[in-house]
Amino acid sequence: MSDLTFFAGIPLPHGATLKEDGINFSLFSRHGSSVILELFDCPEADTPYYSYTLDPKVNKTGNIWHVFVRGLEKNALYLYRVNGPFIPSEGLRFNVHNYLLDPYARALANFDAFTAAENVQTTPTHVDGDLSFSTKISAKNFPKCIATDISEFDWQGDRPLNYPLRDCIIYEAHVKGFSVHPNSPQEYKGTYKGIIESISYLKQLGITSLELLPIQEFNENENTRTNPRTGERLRNYWGYSTIAFFAPKANYAFNKIGSGPVNEFKEMVRELHKAGIEVILDIVFNHTAEGNQYGPTLSFKGLDNFIYYMLEDNPRYYRNYSGCGNTVNCNHPVVRSFIIHCLRYWVVEMHVDGFRFDLGSILGRDSKGSLLENPPMIERIAEDPILYHTKIIAEAWDAGGAYQVGTFPGSRWAEWNDKFRSEVRLFWRGDTPNAHRLATRVTGSSDLYLDDGRKPFHSVNYVTCHDGFTLYDLVSYNRKHNDENGEENKDGSDDNCSYNNGFEGPTENKAIESIRRKKAKNLMSTLLLSLGTPMFLMGDEVLRSQNGNNNAYCQDNEISWFDWDLVRENEGMLLFMQKLIHLRKMHPIFRRAEFLTGKGDENRKGPDISWYNAKGFPPNWEIPSQFLAYYLDGTKARTRAEYDDNDFYLMLNASSFDVTAVLPVPLRGRSWHRLIDTSYPDGEEFLSEKEDALIANQRRYVVLAQTIVVLIAK
Repeated sequence: MSDLTFFAGIPLPHGATLKEDGINFSLFSRHGSSVILELFDCPEADTPYYSYTLDPKVNKTGNIWHVFVRGLEKNALYLYRVNGPFIPSEGLRFNVHNYLLDPYARALANFDAFTAAENVQTTPTHVDGDLSFSTKISAKNFPKCIATDISEFDWQGDRPLNYPLRDCIIYEAHVKGFSVHPNSPQEYKGTYKGIIESISYLKQLGITSLELLPIQEFNENENTRTNPRTGERLRNYWGYSTIAFFAPKANYAFNKIGSGPVNEFKEMVRELHKAGIEVILDIVFNHTAEGNQYGPTLSFKGLDNFIYYMLEDNPRYYRNYSGCGNTVNCNHPVVRSFIIHCLRYWVVEMHVDGFRFDLGSILGRDSKGSLLENPPMIERIAEDPILYHTKIIAEAWDAGGAYQVGTFPGSRWAEWNDKFRSEVRLFWRGDTPNAHRLATRVTGSSDLYLDDGRKPFHSVNYVTCHDGFTLYDLVSYNRKHNDENGEENKDGSDDNCSYNNGFEGPTENKAIESIRRKKAKNLMSTLLLSLGTPMFLMGDEVLRSQNGNNNAYCQDNEISWFDWDLVRENEGMLLFMQKLIHLRKMHPIFRRAEFLTGKGDENRKGPDISWYNAKGFPPNWEIPSQFLAYYLDGTKARTRAEYDDNDFYLMLNASSFDVTAVLPVPLRGRSWHRLIDTSYPDGEEFLSEKEDALIANQRRYVVLAQTIVVLIAK
């Protein structure tokens, strides 16, 4: 302490910046009247070993408070306290007795601090409980910010891969859940290192891009409910409740001390890049862990509540377009800068390749909650020169009623296409004759993306994701089974477009299990062979189940974890998925950058796609049908050879009846060969292109009920 000397410091960059002889601290607070920097000697410390009150005449530039501490070394632990008016009726909630996290903190120590009962968010028993002004002060059960050295990691020349979206196959996974299961082969279970140990599996699967559920620091222990079956405390497993947007979650690291989590995250990214796999982060700028007026004060509330959050007309209360108590005021200039700084940090310092923005429509709301015609936040992300080649994917809706799939502002944004999800599910469920709508989805959803200049790859196609049934549960349950979430099965969607195929849940009936596997293959074939950017959920390739739970946000247990025994038990499904992914990669016809027109062009006399009914004629789209067939002409799919890709004929029969389909004549004197027929058993349903079977009858093919068939012209 005696070796520390305090100087004015500089306002930029924000956060704690290591210098040769000390650390510079910078913090924004417009309405705060004073700022106290507190330094701690250990993560569990109750009180600081040194407090320094910043002088606004010396340590303040504009709205930025700053100080340079000579003699302070890397991994120093610190927090802030900010004084100012406590007037909730005016949206001001300053309390100098609250410890506050630095919004720019790169790492947190004592990350399990919130296990303490006094730090669990609970609703006060009195309706005016949020008006009480606490004078209790203790840092014992509060995480500490770490002043990390972000330059000490050896990237070995690594840079973000930034694959073109049209070439990507996205795998949505949970860092912990992927390797934490007791039967997992990884040594460093549930960690960033566990992901590194899983790279060979991901490489063999063939995915190009790993999309991770939130890894920014969050409180796993904020859920107060218990599992009614086991009595165990439920947790925040998914992580959609961010505390520190710059800090990788320490509990996902093997070395949790100091810069350990930061360096392990970087190591994971570096090694994934070496294997040719991108990293995309699911990031949550729509709300924070501070909740509504009854929620805890952790950072933003105590720094400048009025600026960071959307407040109601009575600013004591929070506008809630996130469904989580508060909504970040994304289009305030200060908040816009914070978000851009954060995204740049993860790209420049952490080398990530892209972001999926949870409840992305909130990025387009003004401070009153109205949707803006030209939202500056959305435009700034898209046009930022540092982020320009970074993937930006919007969940184009929010919990406040906004739904912008196909209309999300900005020509660079890709979107999660839930219309693809629902219509593919409905088609293969077999009870809805919607072949005409499915035709639009498998060809890139031109109805959504063509008119504003976007391309098929801006549609992120998916059948399953973390939010909802897994692939196996989609074909095994008619209804959700969320009883173990402690919400009386009232949470989660009731509209799943699912079908149990004759029995609810697991069964020993081999016939039912066989049709479930076939339908799973149908769904995945439709996904991987459609125009657009495909994404699928961790474990779907081996038919992972969540026991019918379609909202497993709180299940940090085997309900959610990847069961590695399934790799062996469902080897046939895994092999099928590997072949599907390989097929997509090898044939640019499935990765076209432009929409299909149904017409010829300078490279071909005939149409690029032709539609057929079972009789071999163009379909009448006005007549409902459960059969869809189309011919893809591979001519000049890319300009490398005269006939650069094969032609394909796809037949999708979702009806309960076999269909004898008349086949079109292949172009250029070629013949049809069977590549995929999901009516065949494991190992026979997908032939390699070297062993594909020449069809004896080149004019007709029997497509069995609830089957997809893919023919290749050779």
